[in-house]
Amino acid sequence: MDKSKRPLLPTSFQRVFSDNQLSIGLLTPLEAYPSSPFPSLKEHLHIAQLAEQAGFASIWVRDVPFYDPNFGDAAQILDPFVYAGYLSAVTHEITLGTAGIVLPLRDPISVAKQSASVDWLTGGRFVLGLSTGDRAVEYPAFGIDFDKRAELYRESVAVINQLHREQFPQIKTQYYGHLSGNLDLHPKPVHGRLPIMAVGRSRQPIEWLAKNVDAWIWSVDDERAIQDILGHLKEAAGDGPVPQYGYATFFDLDANPNAPYQRFYNVVRIGRNALVERLMRHRELGVRHIALNLKPSRRPAAEVIAEMGEYVLPALL
Repeated sequence: MDKSKRPLLPTSFQRVFSDNQLSIGLLTPLEAYPSSPFPSLKEHLHIAQLAEQAGFASIWVRDVPFYDPNFGDAAQILDPFVYAGYLSAVTHEITLGTAGIVLPLRDPISVAKQSASVDWLTGGRFVLGLSTGDRAVEYPAFGIDFDKRAELYRESVAVINQLHREQFPQIKTQYYGHLSGNLDLHPKPVHGRLPIMAVGRSRQPIEWLAKNVDAWIWSVDDERAIQDILGHLKEAAGDGPVPQYGYATFFDLDANPNAPYQRFYNVVRIGRNALVERLMRHRELGVRHIALNLKPSRRPAAEVIAEMGEYVLPALL
């Protein structure tokens, strides 16, 4: 991909990933459900509006085709593209995105069509996050070879970019179909292209990520590891733009504003004062976005969102 010739990234992307800034987003479902694998989705549209009003930068919908009892989380249940389209009708400015579409399980033409459609419905405030998923048990159900997920991912990204950016593209693939220049995909993305975000490592080396995606959301929030990651990305990008880095985490905002940072496996529990200090440090390290998953929260989502909007998000401005 020749990044020197790509159109400028839209405002919706810059709202989430901006140089020298740190933004905060929310992963769906927008609720706390610590004792169940299934969310209720009660008042989810109202909570999405509260998040936008509070100043959150983004809402990320997830792609979990099946419920796996061994995994213990069914995510937001709804199809991600359908859900993102629905959220687009009840929000106005907040960036919407996927975190992330399990790309090897989907046809890239369908992903290109669905994502461009959501981008059109949102008025150009959509970010396409793509992953290889974290549930190997889903692959046999789709008849997809789990061991080829890395190759499928790379080829699909290339197909999606061509369909979005080119008129009547000529495409020849190893794993998918062919286009000979006689067909064109519509709608095209509002701003000429969709920002591509890798979610997880997606089985890709950092050298590939550095040259083929605009942003990368992982689960790594250790400060020393963040420094190493950003150093490797910069080195691998060479003279090109460096993908913006962020991470996702399970989150429990303590009711005590002075509660210290604690970690319980993959859950961060912290009071707002220590949270602001932690976020400031991570911003200085180069983290540009953090996506919070409220599943383990001991407090209602609306209460957490209100406190974040009053005390935490303004501190990052």
